[in-house]
Amino acid sequence: MWPPTGRGRPPSAELAPGPAAAGGANLACVMFADGEGPLELLGSWIEDARVAEEPKPRTVAFITAGADGRPSARTVELKRIQDGSLIFTSALWTRKAREIKANPNVALLFHWPSIGRQVHVAGTAQVAERELAVELYDERDLAHRLQTIVSRQGEPIDGLDALHARHAHLMRTAERPPDCPEDWGAIRVRPQAVELWQEAPDRIHERRLYQRTSAGWEVTLLAP
Repeated sequence: MWPPTGRGRPPSAELAPGPAAAGGANLACVMFADGEGPLELLGSWIEDARVAEEPKPRTVAFITAGADGRPSARTVELKRIQDGSLIFTSALWTRKAREIKANPNVALLFHWPSIGRQVHVAGTAQVAERELAVELYDERDLAHRLQTIVSRQGEPIDGLDALHARHAHLMRTAERPPDCPEDWGAIRVRPQAVELWQEAPDRIHERRLYQRTSAGWEVTLLAP
């Protein structure tokens, strides 16, 4: 699971060549087991970005599309890499949640300019089990928990003053943190394809596409 629970920094995850690449052969159709795939690399790259002081290394563009196929995008924070999936949180009345219900196909884009890396993810999303939502909600600090109570994200409002006032009032008077609202949840994205991109000074960038198969992950080297 990511974030790592042990001490110390995991080893840097460079895109080391697979067995077929070692002799200069085409890398297509090299297979990796589930425990050796791109999500482990993603976790290590996030840690590398954090060590390099990349601002908000867990931030990712999250792209959904409704039943009509029209896309929408927003930036969110990755909460965990767990059980072969990427875990996020969301209010369940938002456009993001509605579109996932109508069309589970999503795309994600991580970008860390300071270390010259990107990760592109395509997969399917669904609302995760209630127990996970409660666990993640309870990890939030009090101010963030109260924000979910005060503001109906994405709904029209007349101004921010009333929201600021109510939030400040609850921060002063709340006797205990609120329970996880019933309409607040966790989103589980199961990747079907992951591309890891490493910048090169001569623009011969390294691109490796991992595609999920019944046997694990198939990796293909792509031209830059």
